[in-house]
Amino acid sequence: MHNKNYAVESVLDLNSSNIWGLDAMELAELWNNEKKDEDSPASEDKILNILRLAFEVTQFDSDNEREAAKYKTGSYVVLSHFDEKKKGAIAIRKKEIKRITDLSYENVKYISAATLLELIERNFGGGWDSISLAIKDIIESAFDISTTTLPASRIHAKGGTLERKVADGYEYLEVPKGTWVEAIFAKKKDLQEKLRFIPEPEYDEDGNRRHVADENDDDNSDDESFYESYTPEADVKDVDDMSDDL
Repeated sequence: MHNKNYAVESVLDLNSSNIWGLDAMELAELWNNEKKDEDSPASEDKILNILRLAFEVTQFDSDNEREAAKYKTGSYVVLSHFDEKKKGAIAIRKKEIKRITDLSYENVKYISAATLLELIERNFGGGWDSISLAIKDIIESAFDISTTTLPASRIHAKGGTLERKVADGYEYLEVPKGTWVEAIFAKKKDLQEKLRFIPEPEYDEDGNRRHVADENDDDNSDDESFYESYTPEADVKDVDDMSDDL
């Protein structure tokens, strides 16, 4: 499996987020494994609804040679129904992310920084400011983004912002703006699964009630522990000082 961020061992594990991490062949393997399991509680309709979030899903008459030929081009993967009494077959193909407006909080995690910048470049060439706040929020949920605008003659200056960002692992896009150039830098954030908080049981293994701190407790240690554990927000957008490059 290519999917490293979510454990997908069965079609029963599929959801709106991890479906984007699978390609059609991987999905077909999961589908066929589930089909072989006679005791599986899987609902084909429910699984297809999840598939439709990231795949084009078409049900067709496999006995109709002309219609079936459409799905034998190599771009589709054909699945058979769980219920062998059902007629026809199912063709699936991964949806392409062609425009920046195709991005969502689910699929943005599965594209590269280079692909993201290609989408931005296709967005009428308007640069970062031309993107709506809603789409920016989606992008920044998965990428570190920063920009700088410099004279075209200085954008590639040795030791400048562009050189430093590339050294830090950023991909970049240059957007001409008259005699100036806007550089958009993008780097994929490390995806980490959120840890689910599980509260401690009220009673211990011996049946004794655990101590619960009083909300009105004036113990100063609470305040000290707060400041000891407090850290500033780590995800701070880089701010490039133009004066460094001019």
